[in-house]
This record gives sequence, structure tokens and C-alpha cells, in this order.
Amino acid sequence: MTDRDSAPWHLWVVGMLAILWNGFGATDYTMTQLQSRSWYSSMGFDEPTTNAIFAYFETTPAWADAAWACGTWGGVVGALLLLARSRWAVPAFFVSIAGAIASTVFQAGAELPPEMAEMGGSSVMYVVIAIAALLIWYATNMRGRGVLK
Repeated sequence: MTDRDSAPWHLWVVGMLAILWNGFGATDYTMTQLQSRSWYSSMGFDEPTTNAIFAYFETTPAWADAAWACGTWGGVVGALLLLARSRWAVPAFFVSIAGAIASTVFQAGAELPPEMAEMGGSSVMYVVIAIAALLIWYATNMRGRGVLK
């Protein structure tokens, strides 16, 4: 049996699901930074709402934008490292959850434009944090079992 064969089947399932989950977040982050109108249109936002979203993110403090980037890209890197069976997946997932928590704190105190009122207080961020916590738990467990090197 080779070293690659000793990885449990669920590592590949969790890793691929983590890529898909975090990949959506990375796409959303990138499309927002690029101010992609087609991205927001595809999600059902009208032009006034899209304009308000872009104006809001232009005034977002750098630390909040950096937190969002760390949350998003930390999750992508963590998922890739998990699939690579690297022990560095654990710290990458910690970066991800720290960014998600900081983003949630910012959003909780931010004043959203009226067009974005439906986005405020969204439970989505709590789901993001919960999934990040589960990924930390899973990666830590796999590292403890010697699956991640």
C-alpha cells in the first residue's frame, strides 16, 4: 500500500466539498473586487442594488476587506492543502475562520444602504463560520491521525 492509498476516502470527499464551498466564496470576492455587474445580475440583483453594493464596498475599511480576503482565500488554500495532505491545512483554515469572524463583526456594525437592507443580519455568515469550524475540526483530526503530514 502506498502512502497516497492510506488516506481515508472521506478526505477526498471533504476536500472536494471544501473546494466547491470556498471556491464560491472566492468567486464572489473576486467578482465584487472587479465590480462585475454580470455577477450580481446573475444573482438577481437589479442595477440600483448593484450600484449600491459597489458604492458600499468602495467605502469599506481596508481591514474589513483584508478580513474578507483572508476568510475567503484562507479557505481555498486550506482545502487545497487538505487534498495535498499537508499539515498546513489546519493553520490555513484558522486564517479562514479568523477572517470570517472579523467580517461578521464588521457587517454587524456596518450601516448598509437601503438597497442592501435584506443582506444585513444574514445568517449566511454564521453558516460560513460553522463550516469553517468544522473544517478546522476535520483537518485537526486528520493531522492527529497522521493523515496530514
